[in-house]
Amino acid sequence: MKKIGLVGGTGPESTIMYYKELNSKIDEVTGGMNMPELSIESVNFRKAWELVSTEQYKELADYLSEKVNKLAGSGAEIIALTAATMHIVFEEIENNTNISLVSIPKTVCNEVIKKGYKKIGLLGTIFTMEQDYMKKDLLQAGIDVIVPDKADRELVAKRIYEELEVGIVKESTLQEFSEIINKMQKKHEIEAIVLGCTELPLILNNDNCTLPCLDSVAIHIEELIELAQH
Repeated sequence: MKKIGLVGGTGPESTIMYYKELNSKIDEVTGGMNMPELSIESVNFRKAWELVSTEQYKELADYLSEKVNKLAGSGAEIIALTAATMHIVFEEIENNTNISLVSIPKTVCNEVIKKGYKKIGLLGTIFTMEQDYMKKDLLQAGIDVIVPDKADRELVAKRIYEELEVGIVKESTLQEFSEIINKMQKKHEIEAIVLGCTELPLILNNDNCTLPCLDSVAIHIEELIELAQH
């Protein structure tokens, strides 16, 4: 089995999910015979977020590229970022390192196509909802991508940054998110919702959402496992 490398820390909560799920799922699919060799390069979340927020994209790409190169140097053959937002410089990282990374947007797009959805809602950080890196593959595949209205985008982004990124999960926030999703469904007739921030599965899932949830963490992990086995 190939060694997996993760650029983590953006944020810590999703990195924990990746670590636990990769170990438990690989143990399961190999009939209790294997758990993965796994390296994590954990970045300074506050630093990375500041670089995104101030549009210092070259500095961000250089910072994350250094981590990717360290993972490759540790023997990792399958390498990925554990945050959708950091895909804002995905192409720059690949160009800097000459290493192909396993993309969250691409794997999510493939799953949306597989499910046959034609119009989906997207929740995530303000950058994920307002910029193109999470939408591009979907749009090129002819899938409509709907994001919340401006005030709702700002609310979702605030709750992600102030609560979910530090592991705080509130019933009141779940209610707010549910109302936003219902509003998107009523106004735009979306068929499913993409959890486009890797902390969103802490609070939203198919059991508590009125629409099918496409969990970007679970989808990404399944792809990592598939690639690691071949």
